[in-house]
Amino acid sequence: MSELFNKKGFSWAISFGLLILLVIVAYQQILVHLYQDWINDPNYSHGLLVPLISAYFVWQKRDKLKQISVNPSNTGLFLILFAIIVLIAGVAAQEFFTKRSSMVFLLAGTIIFLLGWQWLKELLLPVGFLFFMIPLPYIIYDAIAFPLKLFVAKFSVIALKLMNVIVLREGNIIMFPHTTLEVADACSGLRSLMSLLALGVALAVLSQKRKSAMILLVALTIPIAIITNMIRVIGTGFLAQYYGAAAAEGFFHEFAGMGVFILAMVLLFVSSGVIRKIFN
Repeated sequence: MSELFNKKGFSWAISFGLLILLVIVAYQQILVHLYQDWINDPNYSHGLLVPLISAYFVWQKRDKLKQISVNPSNTGLFLILFAIIVLIAGVAAQEFFTKRSSMVFLLAGTIIFLLGWQWLKELLLPVGFLFFMIPLPYIIYDAIAFPLKLFVAKFSVIALKLMNVIVLREGNIIMFPHTTLEVADACSGLRSLMSLLALGVALAVLSQKRKSAMILLVALTIPIAIITNMIRVIGTGFLAQYYGAAAAEGFFHEFAGMGVFILAMVLLFVSSGVIRKIFN
């Protein structure tokens, strides 16, 4: 019996080792380019944290995972095959999101094939959370960013007029008597929204006990990201009106971006505390 177990264990180890080698070879360039996006694109700097948070989710479940029996299923091969097809399609079309997404599908299929469906059920959150590390296709990014820019510009102008600031808007362009400002992608709220959404999911899982409370906290990341970026645009417009465009585009512009994200994080943590008290 022990000899049979050792043979099975050895065979499993060989299969797992070959799979790891195959993944490294197939995804080497994809992983390198993904890392470069995390480093160079401010929209996805949170991607560096996503694998670490996902690993922490797995570590949290370590006691429960020890109680689950290993029951490999050949049905995982279908998901692995699907991941390979997605990878090939992404390479053929040179579409980065498709190529990178295939890694997550491959991981899920491997878990089913080597460990079983029960393991994937328990690891669904850590595996699914990895999608947050993959940049959206720019066609989708632009489709979301443009209406957000218009929304932020419209209500920021309304707020500025209530503050007796002379201002006129055309689309995402805000015009003052002596200068003109553009509500760019960075001010639309989408950049902070993507980071907040990933951190909001992590915070919801770690701080809330009920699923309804988790969903509510994650949903709140959307208005928090938009409102805080509106505050940034209003502040920039106010400075541009009374101190000129140079005051709004210099140190304040860089500081405001960081300040807005810190404010959004504070509001997210405060919301988490309030929701936890209400639902408890």
